Amino acid sequence: MKTVAVRNFPRASAAEIDALKGLGVATIHEAQGRVGLLKPYMRPTFPGRDIVGSATTVLAQPGDNWMLHVALELVKPGDVLVVAVTADNTDGMFGDLLAQSSLARGVVGLVIDAGVRDIRTMHEMGFPVWSRAVSAKGTVKETLGAVNVPIVCAGQLVDPGDVVIADDDGVVIVPRRDVVAVAQAARKREENETAKRARLAAGELGLDIYNMRPKLEQAGLVYLDDIRDL
Repeated sequence: MKTVAVRNFPRASAAEIDALKGLGVATIHEAQGRVGLLKPYMRPTFPGRDIVGSATTVLAQPGDNWMLHVALELVKPGDVLVVAVTADNTDGMFGDLLAQSSLARGVVGLVIDAGVRDIRTMHEMGFPVWSRAVSAKGTVKETLGAVNVPIVCAGQLVDPGDVVIADDDGVVIVPRRDVVAVAQAARKREENETAKRARLAAGELGLDIYNMRPKLEQAGLVYLDDIRDL
């Protein structure tokens, strides 16, 4: 591992990022071929928030948050901090002081494959976090990692500048080069689901909307009128 901190990298434009807002993690995940999803243990510290932004990536050492401080010098307004660790770790690497600094620097949220603490205060501050764990255990600042290099966070490759979408369903990554195509596909999917939602609300069954009956019959499902016919 090179212990480097990269100052500059390509980001998606504000318009490209805005095109993904409001679509949701599940819709985007499906629209880009069911890829890009972080492992489901990554949960929001408080529900009801969603974020979209470019990834500033951090590779940290277990129990050491030194590189997070380095990353906050390099972020741009609208970025999301995405933190991976070189080995499994759940220590509380990020708390209210780093959250305060993040807000001052324009960071819109944190995704960290480790622990966080001070979550009540961060909630009151309005700083959204998706983390592996909540832990009061503190960390040190002793060993170098890297900032703005490719990382693997919760099982997903993240390059600096990739777009991060997070909500109550989890976190999904869209490669920067694919943002426009994924936004178009996700918007089309959202429109399709809106139409289906109206049909379902009117009482129509998914069995008929999705034309499932012929396939169910072919698979061998038999309807019986009475349990005594078993």
